[in-house]
Amino acid sequence: MDQYCRYSTLTNRTITISGSTFSSLEWTSIAWGGGLTLAAPILAFISFHINGHFQTLITAIATGVGVFFCLPVGLFKTTKIFIPYIAAIVAAITVASATHTHHLGLMARACLGPGQTLKKLTLFSTKQGVSSWLSLYATVAGCLGAAIVSSFTYHMLRDPKDSEHQFISLWIVSIFCGLVWLVGALHAFTAENRTSSSVPNVLSSRFNLFSVFKYPYAIGGLVAILLSSFATMSIFTGGVLYIVGQLCIKPVHLLYFWLTYFLFPLASLPLLQPLQHLIKANAVKMKILGFFLSLISSGFGFYFWNNHWKWGHLLVFGAIQGTASGLVHTFGRVLVLDSAPSGEEGAFSVWYSWLRGVGLCGGFTVGSVVPGKVKTSFGAAFCSAIVGIVVLLFGKENDFGGAVREGHETRSRDHPGALNSKESFSV
Repeated sequence: MDQYCRYSTLTNRTITISGSTFSSLEWTSIAWGGGLTLAAPILAFISFHINGHFQTLITAIATGVGVFFCLPVGLFKTTKIFIPYIAAIVAAITVASATHTHHLGLMARACLGPGQTLKKLTLFSTKQGVSSWLSLYATVAGCLGAAIVSSFTYHMLRDPKDSEHQFISLWIVSIFCGLVWLVGALHAFTAENRTSSSVPNVLSSRFNLFSVFKYPYAIGGLVAILLSSFATMSIFTGGVLYIVGQLCIKPVHLLYFWLTYFLFPLASLPLLQPLQHLIKANAVKMKILGFFLSLISSGFGFYFWNNHWKWGHLLVFGAIQGTASGLVHTFGRVLVLDSAPSGEEGAFSVWYSWLRGVGLCGGFTVGSVVPGKVKTSFGAAFCSAIVGIVVLLFGKENDFGGAVREGHETRSRDHPGALNSKESFSV
């Protein structure tokens, strides 16, 4: 089995910069953090324009920057160049994620139509309908794309002959990802007409980046997103390094693990939606379910880390954690979008995208800087999931009360506990 332990190139400190040595994973973490730092002022700047007619232009530019930096990466073989390259790609992804999340919110409001009462809004957009439905199937599509990329990456690297062959193969993978992303740029040229014709008053409004802090229950949702992103990435990164570096499984089995992780949510997430409707669970409860599944996978991984996992254990681990990641991502986005008042979806989307990126970067760093010590990454993920559940239980109000506080609806003066029948949710 030891013949399959080929992750030393990732964990050995082979990159020397100014007398300091770094591993490839540490170098990637530094570049990732640099990308998030670069994205912060960009997001702050575009936050005043994302709600207007510049949304399409911002999406197109962010996508174009990401594609540009994906395609020619193989022309440079020095490790120093990868810091600005990865940083630029991370910044582009973060900005594009913010614009796509904002557009998703506008799509949900457009599907609801004008004049919806809060009762219908709550039942339709959170528990049984638009926001969760759109976010869930967007996540499913993302899982399918991740499975395709992971399969192509394995195909290119399955039989590396030398370092030169590995470098060229990774360049081809980067080009493939850039071309796929370029195809996705078509969305930027079709989104404006759909949104501007559906919700013109939302697009014409302006907002303050820090207006999100006026809504404490939205802050609870954002904190939960930060914690869930950290937990899922910490489990995934630490788990993969443990599987490759300590279990020393065959490379093809690693591919099967990846495919289970990314493809199982294609079936599990849609099947959970009828269950959500049956038990009338809102987005908070569904995200707590995702945290709970992360607790199971990280807890068992922490406790049985010293045992020799069999192939069936890996499949179960991948299925549970893949579903958990899909749930926290899907309903974390729903929490943010449902908390955003009309016209302020942009500010909430910006914070969502950046905090999610920070959580993913933190989880990757924790999972990769201590290779061979999987208890650290699993333990950190377990604690994060517990804190995330506490935040959701005590920091996020129910849909009805939260919507009233966020300004979606007002209560009747004569009947404080009832809705004013003359006022309705309007897009």
